Amino acid sequence: MLLFFIALYLLGTIGIGWLASRRVKSTADFVIAGRNLPTLMAASALFATWFGSETVLGAPSVFLDGGILGVIEDPFGAALCLFLVGTFFAKPLYQLNILTFNDFFRLRFSKLAEITSAIFMIPSYFGWVAAQLVALAIVLHTITGLPVGYGIILCMIVVLVYTYVGGMWAVSITDLIQTIMILVGLIALAVVLYLRAGGIAPVMKEVPDGFFRIIPEFKLDAWVHYLAAWMTIGLGSIPQQDVFQRVMAARSSQAAVRSSYIASFMYLTIGSIPLFIGLVGKVLYPETVSGDAQMVIPKMVLMHGGMWLQILFFGALLSAILSTTSGAILAPATVLGENLVRPFLKNPSDSQMLRVMRGGVVFVALCSTGMAGMKSNIYELVGQASALSLVALFVPMTAGLYFRRASNVGAVVSIFTGMAVWIWAEFIVPSETPSLIFGLIASIAGMLAGSMLFPDDSYQRFQTKNRWMHQAGHDAMDIEAAEAVCQDDTR
Repeated sequence: MLLFFIALYLLGTIGIGWLASRRVKSTADFVIAGRNLPTLMAASALFATWFGSETVLGAPSVFLDGGILGVIEDPFGAALCLFLVGTFFAKPLYQLNILTFNDFFRLRFSKLAEITSAIFMIPSYFGWVAAQLVALAIVLHTITGLPVGYGIILCMIVVLVYTYVGGMWAVSITDLIQTIMILVGLIALAVVLYLRAGGIAPVMKEVPDGFFRIIPEFKLDAWVHYLAAWMTIGLGSIPQQDVFQRVMAARSSQAAVRSSYIASFMYLTIGSIPLFIGLVGKVLYPETVSGDAQMVIPKMVLMHGGMWLQILFFGALLSAILSTTSGAILAPATVLGENLVRPFLKNPSDSQMLRVMRGGVVFVALCSTGMAGMKSNIYELVGQASALSLVALFVPMTAGLYFRRASNVGAVVSIFTGMAVWIWAEFIVPSETPSLIFGLIASIAGMLAGSMLFPDDSYQRFQTKNRWMHQAGHDAMDIEAAEAVCQDDTR
């Protein structure tokens, strides 16, 4: 019966993608759902951005080992990211009326910055998608015995089909349905375990001292790792296309801001439920902790849960992972088509760009599937994906919005120096200090040095282009026209 409901759910997801494809008439529909999502749907889409395998499977296993300090990165860092997006980034980026995050780099800096940021952004998604595919395959293996390798391929096909045909409309509609599934499934499991444990008191007796400590000891090394955990997703996921697409898909800038705040609250509260489930489950069924710690909750449900509880939980788990995977595939595919392929095409039509972006969906899915076969630690895959965008893209994006003297050279140097130093500290000369700290410092230094030594008028040009596009109601396809207007004004 459980297998029947899982198969039915996967087929239903594909069906939703097919229905959503009827609303896809242009690249704007495919990428940002025509900028027409109401606040609740936009909030659900933002919440579902990362609420996947690392939150439901990875975080509880880390939580059982290290307590609150072990899961600062997720869910706490992820909730911080969404809050910061709503406070500092949603409104100014929404008002630019562009399709991709990298379009901002072109408007604010140059074509070189656009292409450079796109090249560095796209690979950061491979690890993220790979983590979700691994999680889906492990779940199917636990339930059916299907080999993980075959599970990865099967899951990739399901996600690929409904993302390919429906784009952001399919992602948004399924995100809303999947958010409801996640909430119902996790709450049902938490209530059942709470009642079986006889309340919270018996559970608290088994918790070691300092387990719920949220601030580390007053030691330099501990605080460096603590801050790095907050920054990995808290700052590193801000300059990401999947977040940007969901923000841009809202009906208005006000809806974009509100949905970011709502999603932040949802992530923090709902993201704490799997931690509670893992903790109570460890006390009730300590034997489930042996083996792969990432599968503590699924094994517990299969061994000690009734059929309807299994259906609710695995429906919630599949919902969480599928929603994250689809958005993570669509985001780099959009950037690939809009910012790397489009410049080499001569006046492409909207239908041509739609085909290019759908081809990008296939490319990203295949690359991520290959990466999923090389690593199986979900939390590690996600952490590396966020660290990559933090050291390369966070500084030039933030400086582009809030530092008037940020120049084109400063942006490009910031990207390259941050990435180079991170690679050096992560793979060549590893140390106890988190490599993303070195990368972030290098990125800041590169921005400051490049902007001070090579100043330009990129901010004034950005203001001119932005004003023209806003007044004329143009979108990303008119960036070249905006640049021409800017050149005329300069003359």
